[in-house]
Amino acid sequence: MLRPDYPIKTGRLLLRPFEERDLADLHALTSDPEVVRYLYWEVHDEAGTRDALSRQMAQGELTGEGQRLVLAVQLRATGQVIGQVVLKWVSVAHHQGELGFVFNRAFHGKGYAREAAEVGLRLGFEELGLHRVTAACDVLNEPSWRLMERLGMRREAHFVEDEIFKGQWGEQLIYAILAREWRSRNASRPASSATTG
Repeated sequence: MLRPDYPIKTGRLLLRPFEERDLADLHALTSDPEVVRYLYWEVHDEAGTRDALSRQMAQGELTGEGQRLVLAVQLRATGQVIGQVVLKWVSVAHHQGELGFVFNRAFHGKGYAREAAEVGLRLGFEELGLHRVTAACDVLNEPSWRLMERLGMRREAHFVEDEIFKGQWGEQLIYAILAREWRSRNASRPASSATTG
């Protein structure tokens, strides 16, 4: 079971459950065709974003297998929500999880996604007790798989034309990191890079 103490603070960010006031910021993300290009859903109109927000507001804890923890990523300096991080509890028996992230295009390339994704991994390994966390992306989504590599995840598979994705054959890359690899990697990092309570 995972019920984090919110907000979770990093150097530049706050991570917390979504709230009603996040509608406009979330819509800026969900209505951008470039942001959703490699995701399983299409561009949202405002009603679609409102429905998504309603679901996400109820995903602030993990109490069972198959559930998703969905956290808004908020800039500490301005209060703007610039993205989201998702941690799925894939298997209780095998201690498996899956990491996901989506960010507003205006904030790409600034290290925010890495800062937030590291929180997702910490929650999975330190608080949920996972053994292994995976992440997947389209082979064409280079910024996403580059981030996975910066997080210390290793590429384990390249699925060729494994599904029809948005009307054409798609290809997926699968990345993973084990708890012991994550601990070893973080033991050698400076304390200033760690998240704070």
